[in-house]
Amino acid sequence: MGEKLVIVESPAKARTIQKYLGSGYRVEASMGHVRDLPKSNLGVDLEANFAPVYEISPGKEKIIAALRKSIRQADAVYLATDPDREGEAIAWHITEAAKIPRDKPVYRVVFTEITPGAVRSAMASPRDIDRRLVDAQQARRVLDRLVGYKLSPLLWEKVRRGLSAGRVQSVAVRLIVEREREIEAFVPQEYWTIEADLLKQNASDSQRDAFRAMLIERSGKKLEKFDIGASDQAQAIIADLEGAAYIVRKVTRRDKRRSPAPPFTTSTLQQEAGRKLGFSAKRTMAVAQQLYEGVDIGGDEGLVGLITYMRTDSVNVSREAQEEARRVIRERFGEAYLPAKPPVYKTKAKGAQEAHEAIRPTLSRRTPEQVQPYLTSDQYRLYDLIWKRFVASQMEAAVFDSTVVDIGAGRDIGGRGAGSDPYTFRATGSVLKFPGFLAVYNVSLDEGEEDEDSERRLPLLEEGEALNLLQLLPVQHFTEPPPRFTEASLVKELERLGIGRPSTYAPTISTIIEREYVELADKKLVPTTLGRVVTDLLVEHFPSIVDYGFTSEMEQQLDDIAEGEKEWAPVLRAFYRPFEQKLAEAQRSMRNVKREEILTDLTCPRCNQGQLAVKFGRNGEFLACNRYPECDFTSDFHRDSDGRIVLDAPASPETSDVLCDVCGRPMILKKSRFGPFLGCSGYPECKNTRRLDKQGKPAPLPKATGVTCPKCGQGELLERRGKFGRPFFGCNRYPKCDYLVNSLDEVAHYTPDANEASKPQAEEPTATDAKATPARKRVKTDANGAAAAGKRVKTDANGAVAGEPMKTKASANGKRAKTGTNGAAAAPPKKRGTER
Repeated sequence: MGEKLVIVESPAKARTIQKYLGSGYRVEASMGHVRDLPKSNLGVDLEANFAPVYEISPGKEKIIAALRKSIRQADAVYLATDPDREGEAIAWHITEAAKIPRDKPVYRVVFTEITPGAVRSAMASPRDIDRRLVDAQQARRVLDRLVGYKLSPLLWEKVRRGLSAGRVQSVAVRLIVEREREIEAFVPQEYWTIEADLLKQNASDSQRDAFRAMLIERSGKKLEKFDIGASDQAQAIIADLEGAAYIVRKVTRRDKRRSPAPPFTTSTLQQEAGRKLGFSAKRTMAVAQQLYEGVDIGGDEGLVGLITYMRTDSVNVSREAQEEARRVIRERFGEAYLPAKPPVYKTKAKGAQEAHEAIRPTLSRRTPEQVQPYLTSDQYRLYDLIWKRFVASQMEAAVFDSTVVDIGAGRDIGGRGAGSDPYTFRATGSVLKFPGFLAVYNVSLDEGEEDEDSERRLPLLEEGEALNLLQLLPVQHFTEPPPRFTEASLVKELERLGIGRPSTYAPTISTIIEREYVELADKKLVPTTLGRVVTDLLVEHFPSIVDYGFTSEMEQQLDDIAEGEKEWAPVLRAFYRPFEQKLAEAQRSMRNVKREEILTDLTCPRCNQGQLAVKFGRNGEFLACNRYPECDFTSDFHRDSDGRIVLDAPASPETSDVLCDVCGRPMILKKSRFGPFLGCSGYPECKNTRRLDKQGKPAPLPKATGVTCPKCGQGELLERRGKFGRPFFGCNRYPKCDYLVNSLDEVAHYTPDANEASKPQAEEPTATDAKATPARKRVKTDANGAAAAGKRVKTDANGAVAGEPMKTKASANGKRAKTGTNGAAAAPPKKRGTER
């Protein structure tokens, strides 16, 4: 009897499952997706109900061949890919790519955790591939391809080549751009509060027993936030309270319960890992994947999955997992920390798949401390976070002793009633009475949020008790702009709007950063000028594509396809027809629109006449004078913490200990897009350059041979070294004479014209070798000195490339280059370039 073949996505997952299933099973990995739409064309047949035209993913041919061989040898095939739409689609693609024979039994197995019990249970209860989930994933893939493939060329033409538009990524960028504009347009509004530091009359220690109260009412009317809007208003109240008495009018005490947060979903895990651990969404998911697929924790267990599947929007928890967590809580904390019944949490996210489980440890009694020796630092910290969040979610609520004290203030108020005081102050206190779930875990807050239950103690106060005033404080405030998005808060907002799904959050954020639509500054997402320009262009010409409601509705329709409520082809057809019309309109209206650039308020420092504009090169944004070509100033730049553009200071040239062989001055280390080289510090008077070898040392200078050039009969052949160190010989009268050979033996056999046409091409010369160039073959050189066919090279007296400095990123294709202090090409920045 043959083996049963189990196919999963990753080798780590394969090793763990192979251990659980043992003999009789063979577990192999597909290494993720095996088929996808082609990169070279649309890959969607618009005339055949948007049928996708798949091809084997590059590099997966050998994997498919190996799977086909294993399938032929197996009695049955079990597809154990991830338990979501993406995993369902991968399983279907494997069946199609591997061409599994129809008579071969094929089963789909699903488990949300990789533990012995879960794997064996899944193998005992296989099912067929769910075509509804496959169709939903295909619809998403085709929809994203239509948007990206059709819109991206417009961005290439009007903004910069290589850009992309995306159904979810473009909406995410719009959120960040609009938040930044809210911040820029924000006008702070002044307001004041009146606060009093008070003390019981019999208090022994004013520092320890003092408490603070805030003015909340004046003449029985509640003060709104902006009622005290200026300093003179605040000072008038302070003057009115001079000599006032302070009497406790009302004391309200009650127990306040605070319930634990539900266990993690993908979104909340990414948010909390960002706030508590400083992890990016991408890093969080990569570490979670490792914990899910299996870690060797030694002993009898060995390889084991430590958490459940990490792509989920559900907060459901299995009854078995709850019971186990309750046993752990009882043993570690006691009966008082257990609620009477296991809590039930309701998922709030739009379109959540309630059948899935939340992210939790596969075994609650496997504490973070027990597995720490076997985990990396990142694995331990994330597992500790997941374990604590889940265990806390099954615990009793925390209880606070909450106290609210209203204090009357004014002159001659001793005989008055509470409602007739000129002023009323309020003090609040909150003291933890029973920690409950807080004994294990507390949720972090987003920027701008305040913990209502943070501990603030008040002394024991009684109604009618007189208080002493320590000081009266008028406090000036200004309203603050909304905070910039962090990765965590962006994920939270995307989930709130119903845009994207658990599997899309991390790759969406990574994409918009990699495409330079946004950048991270102090862990905040700041839109680049490129991001603003692209967003404005899409909002103007394709408003529905970046509309929050429309994008959310499309997500809902994809969910409907997964539930079997809609067919995918009609959904795509309903989207594509108006999209195609809008695309044609945009192409017509943008035909005469110039390539985008953004003027800044910075004056060109070179000509003092032009205005600096942000332009988009293939290596990122750069600044350039808008008077080009009259002024060719360019510069890299960065943004400060307030988002303002700041020019980068030019780097000081690094002087080497090599002297120029032409003029004797020191040579300077410079860089071009092809790497470092040496240029004379006397530039532009001396334009000599020298190539550096792989060790960073100057390439050898040409050697005289004493052999007369057979072509011109005037020059001398010089021995030079090519890019790979091989010698060649060329006339020192280049470019007037371009004779070039690989060996001096060829000189004796030189025949004009016919000989030049018949002999093989010699090795291409370098920048310092450019004098020796073969007849009928002009040479252009790169920054490493390698010659390329098609251009002649001007050289100095020693045969080195002379004339203009070497081209940098910005000077390719005849475009301007940013230059250093000597006029030679300056070092390009790590991320940005200076390209016209």
